[in-house]
Amino acid sequence: MMNTHLQNHTAAKTGHNNQLLQEAEAYLKQYGCELSIAESAIATRLSQIASEIEATGSYTHTPEELAYGAKLAWRNSNRCIGRLFWDSLIVQDARGARTAADVAKGVFNHMEYATNGGKILPSITIFAPTVNMDEPRIRLWNEQLVRYAGYEQEDGTVLGDPISLELTRVCEQLGWRGAGTAFDVLPLIVQMGQEPPEWFEIPVELILEVPLTHPDLTAFEELGLRWYGVPFVSNMRLEIGGLHYTAAPFNGWYMGTEIGARNLADPFRYNMLPKVGALMGLDTSRESTLWRDRALVELNVAVLHSYKEQGVTIVDHHTASKQFSLFAEKERQRGRIPTGQWSWLIPPLSPATTAVFHTRYEDIEQKPNYFYQKTPYSEQQ
Repeated sequence: MMNTHLQNHTAAKTGHNNQLLQEAEAYLKQYGCELSIAESAIATRLSQIASEIEATGSYTHTPEELAYGAKLAWRNSNRCIGRLFWDSLIVQDARGARTAADVAKGVFNHMEYATNGGKILPSITIFAPTVNMDEPRIRLWNEQLVRYAGYEQEDGTVLGDPISLELTRVCEQLGWRGAGTAFDVLPLIVQMGQEPPEWFEIPVELILEVPLTHPDLTAFEELGLRWYGVPFVSNMRLEIGGLHYTAAPFNGWYMGTEIGARNLADPFRYNMLPKVGALMGLDTSRESTLWRDRALVELNVAVLHSYKEQGVTIVDHHTASKQFSLFAEKERQRGRIPTGQWSWLIPPLSPATTAVFHTRYEDIEQKPNYFYQKTPYSEQQ
């Protein structure tokens, strides 16, 4: 029995190592080809990786391999319309972080650097990876580094962002208490492997927020709306050459419709269209007046106007669509097939007015890439 168990363990280890080496080889060959690195140098590097995998069951990316892999993952992200700028991604290597406090410090450094006073820099901070997804790993419990809390009221309504209801309860169970407003920023929650999660209040000076006003509707500001300046995505797994970076927060900048046509407009989020329609004096008694459409346009006008007034980087959906078309053309010129998930690439406001709406793309999954992960607090329930 012991011999059989040992044989099975050895076979599993060999299979794992072979699979990892294949993934590493596929990435390193692409890395070398795109950066015009000599084949002999890549062969030598792969030999080093093979030896490291044989000895430890894993390997370590060089800073250069890590940085280019993160950029390729952005280029391969089929749901992202902003990929024209993939090669400008700034990569911060934080693989040396060993404690939750270290990770929080790395996250806060990222926020300060990427926010850049409103002149947003596309950035990613990458913490230590894992090879085996079944093993304990670093996780950030937040889907976005900055997100507003949601508080369920006695009458069943939600104060704040309904999408945050579950995480808000988790934060409160861990000891956090918000101010009870519609725009309370949730704390950062870090978990190191199987250790208990720790929460960290995000320093207020790192949170750039934009109060929303309208260029023509002076009463708009009475709605008291605001949104945060930078969309820091923190719940995705970065995979490069078989290594899984389960904590790798990244950001670009907002396309206006993400805020004005989704976050503030969706009925299951802030649901502001009825209030905007009323403020505009629209007839909301029947759908045929298209009051929702008119209110939606003005809400998006307010978002773009406010961000530009405050000097915070943002892009409108028409410009973003043109930028994506340019990205696709550049990919074709380089002999690559531009990939994309059409339902995510079309903007949620007036999509038929953009070129992306009238084009189809190959929805092919390529690696390196970013992948969704289950939220840790859901995993533990």
